[in-house]
Amino acid sequence: MDKGVPPYRYHLQRSENLVTTPEATRAGFIALALEKNRLATPYVNEARALQEAISEAKTPADVLNNKKIEAALLAAAGLSDKSLIHLSEEDKEEAINRLVKDFLEPAGEKFVEELIFRFLLTRGDTLGGSIRNIGGVLAQQKFSSFIISELRNAKLRYKWQHAITRQWVDMRDDDAEIERSLRGIYWERKQQPRTLVYNFNVPLIKSNVDICLLSVSHNKLDEKREFANSYIALGELKGGIDPAGADEHWKTARTALDRIRQGFKKFRPIPYTFFIGAAIEQRMADEIWDQLEKGVLANAANLNDPDHLKSVARWLCAL
Repeated sequence: MDKGVPPYRYHLQRSENLVTTPEATRAGFIALALEKNRLATPYVNEARALQEAISEAKTPADVLNNKKIEAALLAAAGLSDKSLIHLSEEDKEEAINRLVKDFLEPAGEKFVEELIFRFLLTRGDTLGGSIRNIGGVLAQQKFSSFIISELRNAKLRYKWQHAITRQWVDMRDDDAEIERSLRGIYWERKQQPRTLVYNFNVPLIKSNVDICLLSVSHNKLDEKREFANSYIALGELKGGIDPAGADEHWKTARTALDRIRQGFKKFRPIPYTFFIGAAIEQRMADEIWDQLEKGVLANAANLNDPDHLKSVARWLCAL
């Protein structure tokens, strides 16, 4: 990239370029719906397995003798997985007995349906919790895929951190869909370490930041996170696609970015700040563009535009 050209100018020429198109909004809603269905599949399969397991039960009392479905019965009784760690065996037995007495027996011959429906209600609540930030999860996965592509195109080796185990894994040729499990990426640029990590706690501002690029090795993140000079760029990533919530997403991101600049203001150089959003309306776009032109924001992009993401990924990997 030409050092004399602001990085956003490679993909933006005016504020209108940031605005989310109606086509992108529709595609975003469809993508969310498909992901919700993908996440719901295991619960549907559990319900089918439960139906099969109790298919020979003649009365509600028969289900009490089937120890293999105890977990499903507890779910049907309205108990979440988290609540179970606080309950004794006697508490669990009482919950199942009340389920049978208060709900299955009154259902008569339809007690099997009643059990399945109540099981799905609790599992649906669990699913609702997991998909509450589904837009953010998909946004992170999408952006990660562009970072990985940029590193591969530049023939840069990388390691990636598993979101659950927090283990760092070496790059492989068959790294298909690792973005679904990825929390961080490490590479070297001109023999200098670079680590990009999501939802990272930055002690200087006492808050988590959506995307952080640091000039430290992956195995020194915790050791160096309190040093201001470890941070190269910090960004907010908002994946919500609903236009009705667009303004609120930008206000939240703007406040977070202001907090970053305030927290780093006594240090030099101040890390670059950037914003990537899925739902961007014209009024938001005008404000973002103004911050870009004034140098308050270093970069910005619409999450739905591949050219935008390619440009931002190239910029970050070159820093």
